[in-house]
Order: sequence, then structure tokens, then C-alpha cells
Amino acid sequence: MTVDRRTFLRGAVASGATLGVGACRSGDDASPPTSAPGDRTDTTGSTDPDARNGPANLGGGGGGGGGEYLEFEGRHQTGIAAPTTEDGLLVAFRCTASDRDELAAMFQALTDESRRLMTGEPYEEREPAFPPLHTGHVGNPAPAVNLSVVTSVGASLFDDRFGLADRRPRDLVKMPFLANDRLDPQRSHGDVLLTIASGHEDVNLFALRQLMRVTRSSLTLHWMLEGYNRRTEARKGEAGVRNLMGFVDGTSNLDHEDTAAMDRYVWVADGDREPAWATDGSYHVVRVIRMLVEFWDRTKLSEQEALIGRRKETGAPLDGDAELDVPDYDADPDGALTPLDAHIRLANPRTTKTDDDLLFRRGLNFSRGFDRDGLLDQGLAFASFQRRMSQFLNTQERLAGEPLEEYIRPQGGGFYFALPGVTDSTGWLGQGLFA
Repeated sequence: MTVDRRTFLRGAVASGATLGVGACRSGDDASPPTSAPGDRTDTTGSTDPDARNGPANLGGGGGGGGGEYLEFEGRHQTGIAAPTTEDGLLVAFRCTASDRDELAAMFQALTDESRRLMTGEPYEEREPAFPPLHTGHVGNPAPAVNLSVVTSVGASLFDDRFGLADRRPRDLVKMPFLANDRLDPQRSHGDVLLTIASGHEDVNLFALRQLMRVTRSSLTLHWMLEGYNRRTEARKGEAGVRNLMGFVDGTSNLDHEDTAAMDRYVWVADGDREPAWATDGSYHVVRVIRMLVEFWDRTKLSEQEALIGRRKETGAPLDGDAELDVPDYDADPDGALTPLDAHIRLANPRTTKTDDDLLFRRGLNFSRGFDRDGLLDQGLAFASFQRRMSQFLNTQERLAGEPLEEYIRPQGGGFYFALPGVTDSTGWLGQGLFA
């Protein structure tokens, strides 16, 4: 399927009215650039000094974490469908393994360390004459804050270096460089992508350093982006997060507890004409979308709401009263209430024809300071998981030329494939690739 430049640009932002922050959902709304990953202050709006960064909350032995340790084993990687956390980290690597055996060893080491981090297994304390086995800055083990690690692979891993070309997932290609996307090659693509998420930024950085420690001989950093979600109380089906345009983001996303929906839309299944090893994995799209926030902030509220298709304060569709109200496009065929080119209407027209295109969205807000022109570098790291790449591409086509494009600039990210899970204590991520 060919996707023109505008289509793709739109799409990226589209998976959620959205733009897809955090627990981004997939129903009607879908959605980062990057300046160097850098300093960022507490942007959650919390008045509790310990809510995000409090070292007192990160004592040794996992005390005071305010969460739990997660199961590592399962048909699917746990972090894909785990409840959304407040802090996330996207890290892409180039693989420098010298051969196939070294690549396999890297995946085994990555698996062992991810399992240890997620389940809270303590590190051995060594004699002072040796370097410690952990950084020490969040305790041993790290606190129970719902830490998860998701490992995905890019199309470039299936080149001629490791003899894996015939095992590439059918629709996995390098994300196209589209003329007006302004994609930065230094902040796009990668052989391996790690998505690290937890309730604390400190723990994410701890996990990254531990993972890099055991894979240093085979992986080198390519790009990374820190992000966050300010969680609010939400009823089932509500998003519970807002993007940096100020709109509720992710209403009507797929319910991660709905096994039938996840099987239909997210997980690759037997009979999908994919390599056998890919069963239970998922296509993983990341789009780093910069929002032109100063321009947006000077736009009148009525125009903002018309562009998105929702009320800014409540998240309700323009023909409804509450966030969970379902827009009735059949009763509004000419767009008198919800414009025909509103983001949520294009992203999910709610027709039988588009019913197969729903995405499971997991995005992050980001802030990277400011650019050389003195403009804020903020936006959304849109991420989605889907059973077929066409689900994402079809959504992008519908969004092509949407008015919201005037306020966004996709600048990075990539197409990846999230590996199937590990079903027992002896297995390792990517094992099927080498069978």
C-alpha cells in the first residue's frame, strides 16, 4: 500500500484525538521530535513533591514504590498491555554484534536482565574490590513501581548481517521518509527498540543502565526520548490523560483486559501469513510528533475544538455531554456539529468499512527544552500496537490533509515489531528467530 506524504504525516498524529498519550486508546482518536533527551522538570502538575521524583519514595528493597512487580513470562510481552504508568523511556539501538551467535547471546542477556528488573530479583552485593552489579541509586532491588520493558526490532535487523532476511515480518519496513515529515535520521529507526515504563523516572533510568550494561558489546545507542503521562482518575473507557494541546487523549482505546479485542486487533496469530516465530508478537509504530504549542495557544478555543472534534474541558464529542458519549456521525452527515475533517472523525469514522483499523495506543508526552529559534520543543511520542501494519496505514490515509496538520511536525520514530513473549523460565526473547 502506498501512502503519500500528507497521509502519513497525518496519520501519525492521528491515532487519537488524540494524538495518543499514555494509555492511549484506539477507538475514535489516535498520537514526538526530539531535541537531545534532556532536563525536564516535574510537568505532571502534582503538588506532592514525592509524586514523581521523591528519593524518599525509592528506598532500597522496593519499599515505598506504590506499585508492584510484574510477571515477565507470558505469550505476549507484559509491558504492551500493562496498565499505563506515569513515566516512559523510548531507546533505540544499533546492533554491533559480529555474527548471529553474538546476536542471539544479546537477546538472551536482554531477556535475563528484563526478567530480573520486572520481577524485583535482587542483585548480588559484591566485594568492594569489584564494581557493583547495580547502580545503587534506587536501591536493591528497584522499588515495585510497575516497571516493564518491551523489546521490539526494526526492519534493519533483517538485512544481510545475520542471515535473518527470510524471517522478517511480512509488513515490517523502514518507516518512509516523507518530504514534509522532517524526519531526523539521527532520531529515527534502529535495529532494536526498548520501551521502558514505570511509575518513576529514576527507575526507568536505572533499568536502562542495567540493560545497557549486559548488552554493551552488541548494542550502541541510536536515539532516546523520555516521556510522561499525568494520570487522573478515570472511569473505564475514559483516557485519564491529556496531551500537551490540552485535550483528553486516548478516549475509546482498546481495553487491554478485553481478550477478544486484543486478539482481533493487536496480536499476530497463526494463519496471518507471518513467519511462525512472529505469532503472539505485534507491529509497533512510534511517531515522534512535535506540537507547535505557541501557535496552538494563540488559536481560539472554538477552532481548537473543531479541529479535534471534542470539548477541551470535558473530552465530550461535540454532539455529546460527557467523554464516554459516542459521537453520532449518521445524524450529522454534513458535519454541522462535528466537522467532516475533525481529527476524531477522520481517525475513526465508526463505519463497518473502518472497523478493522482500530489501534492499541500507548503514547507519551515529551518536553525537550527549546529549539534554536527559542520555541518550546514539546509534543507527543505516539505509539501504537497492531496486528497488521495496514491498520495504522489506513488510519494515516484518512487523516491526510486534516487541518490539524498545521500544528504538528512528525520528526522521528520508526516501524518495529514487538517480539512475542517468553512462556517459561528457560526461554528468551527472539528465540524463535534463531530456531
